[in-house]
Amino acid sequence: MEKPPRIPSPIAPPSPEVAARAHERLAGLATPPGALGRVGELGAWLAAVQGEVPPRPLTDVRLVVLAGDHGVAAHGVSAYPAAVTEAMVRTIVAGRAGVSALAREHGVAVSVLDIAVDADLGDLPAEVTAHKVRRGSGAIHLTDALTRDEAEHALALGAEVARGLVDDGAQLLMTGDLGIGNTTAAAALVAAVLGLPADEVTGRGTGIDDAGWARKRDVVAQALTRTEGRAGDPVDVLAALGSADLAAATGFLVEASSRGVPVLLDGLMSLACAVVAEALAPGASAWWVAGHRSTEPAQAHALKALGLEPLLDLGMRLGEGSGAVAALPVLRSAIAVMRDVALLSEILPQ
Repeated sequence: MEKPPRIPSPIAPPSPEVAARAHERLAGLATPPGALGRVGELGAWLAAVQGEVPPRPLTDVRLVVLAGDHGVAAHGVSAYPAAVTEAMVRTIVAGRAGVSALAREHGVAVSVLDIAVDADLGDLPAEVTAHKVRRGSGAIHLTDALTRDEAEHALALGAEVARGLVDDGAQLLMTGDLGIGNTTAAAALVAAVLGLPADEVTGRGTGIDDAGWARKRDVVAQALTRTEGRAGDPVDVLAALGSADLAAATGFLVEASSRGVPVLLDGLMSLACAVVAEALAPGASAWWVAGHRSTEPAQAHALKALGLEPLLDLGMRLGEGSGAVAALPVLRSAIAVMRDVALLSEILPQ
């Protein structure tokens, strides 16, 4: 017997009273009105999500990279073979990945979790392998990625991971992605939730050529046709078109918002999960900020739907959470001006 659709659970926004006090402080700084632009607005938002004016410095920032393989990788949608997923998990564990370098520079604690890598990673530390839901996922143009039970399990798992980090004192969370073929699944999720055609969401992922792009578009289109009529249930959408790692990221986002902890979003994968998370928990997006603009077209659609404007636009498409980490100094700058810039009332004679 099929489970009924999950009823959306709204999430309350950051305190309007604290937000008002933060904007009052921003307006009172010894700077021309509006001169700090988005840095000032971001500082006020951080005060609101922290519930404190001025906001506290971000000294405990955590990035969780959720790794998984995707059945579509065997159908010519990526420039790289699926074996790269396992190799990159090991590279992050060794501290040698692109995001590892950025995280060291900016003081971010990185963990990587094998959620659905299609390989045996039993030789890696237990904290990497303890959360595995399954090996790989179904090829979404031919079959569902997951069973509904697996999707529910992965959602709960992501929530559990976020809950543990919040309980451990994390002030700001990020999710990173790792998995060959994941931009195909993410594009399909965005298309299904937002009602868009395959042409508008399909990007070049790891750098495929024109023929590869056409194959990828056709896979997304076939997946959307196969699952037509199922977009009304976010959990079913994750089971049909997502993967265990994307479902875990979705649960992570919902839990972080429900616990009142802000999330700095990364590229396409985090935004695809964000549109599903917002459908599951309306209002969750008030706790998120977009780190960077990806080169993937589906991310642009997701950003628009959520009303988010990225902090950076550097042409990045690495994944791993790298764009979010690169944007972290902007958040820290926003806190610095809210904390350390004098008030006009303090410097003018009374």
